[in-house]
Amino acid sequence: MQRKRANFGPALFYAIAGTFGVYLTFAAVQGEFGLFNRIQVEADAEILRVERDRLALELAEIENRTRRLSDGYLDLDLLDQQARDILGYVRADEIVLR
Repeated sequence: MQRKRANFGPALFYAIAGTFGVYLTFAAVQGEFGLFNRIQVEADAEILRVERDRLALELAEIENRTRRLSDGYLDLDLLDQQARDILGYVRADEIVLR
C-alpha cells in the first residue's frame, strides 16, 4: 500500500500570489507613489499655488510703489505717506495723537 502524498504546490502558489497581490494593493494605496501620497502632494501643490499668487500680487504692489518713487515718475502723495510712516514726519499744522 502506497501512501498518498499531499500536493502542496497549488496551495503554495496561491498563497504566494495572494501575498504578492496584497502587497501590491498596499503599495498602490499607501506606498511612496501611492494614492494617499498623491492626494497629499496635490493638496500641497494647491497651497503653494495660492502662496505663489499672493506673492505675485505683493511683488506687483512693491514694483508699483518703487516705480512711483523713482526719479522718472515721482508720486508726491506716496512720498509724503512714506515719510510720515517710516520717518515719523509731521507737518507743523497737525496734531499727533498717541
